Amino acid sequence: MAGDQDRESNRDEVARREDVRDTYDQIATHFASTREYAWPEVEAFVDAHARDGVGLDLGCGNCRHAELLAADCESVVGFDVSRGLLETGRDRARERAFAVELIQGDAATLPLAENSVDIAVYVATLHHLPTRATRRDSLDELARVLSPDGRALVSAWSTAHDRFDATEGFDTTVEWTLPGGEPVDRFYHIYAPDEFEADLADSDLALRESALSSGNCYATVAGAEPTG
Repeated sequence: MAGDQDRESNRDEVARREDVRDTYDQIATHFASTREYAWPEVEAFVDAHARDGVGLDLGCGNCRHAELLAADCESVVGFDVSRGLLETGRDRARERAFAVELIQGDAATLPLAENSVDIAVYVATLHHLPTRATRRDSLDELARVLSPDGRALVSAWSTAHDRFDATEGFDTTVEWTLPGGEPVDRFYHIYAPDEFEADLADSDLALRESALSSGNCYATVAGAEPTG
């Protein structure tokens, strides 16, 4: 009986993750058109931690932040679950003449080598993963691929956002309206700030600093601490 329940739970989670992917495939072109500029918090992070080596834009969307990384990194990987969004990233890279290797996949299972990434941006993506276990897995994967002195910026929507009236984290949907008026629901886990820090602390990442800005939780993190 327990095995049947586990299999059913796994099937449900897979379906929810596929739903997130399909949602962003559906809205990709319109969504990307509203995401022209890099966030100032990301610009500040990249300015502070820019280095040669490999950059990773995890949940890259239209690659507006991969473009920032490409100005300093020897190579940049843009990773996203949505093929539609990756196509908008490919278009942006072609139009603006920056190099990025695009990979479609799941943020909880990165097809990258251990210690292979020197600087990473993981913004506005963690909150789309449908379960705490999956979110934790994705943070552990980020820790695995970061080099020993690498740094990453992680962000998620929080209860401090003025559209929410809550003090504890919760799951919800946030509507996106396509140009013709069709509404599309997008899954979010809205983090309480202390919950965000707790998930980071429970992961293999090392928290260096955290802050709230524009209704988002932000954290600068390092990879797993050496042992032995």
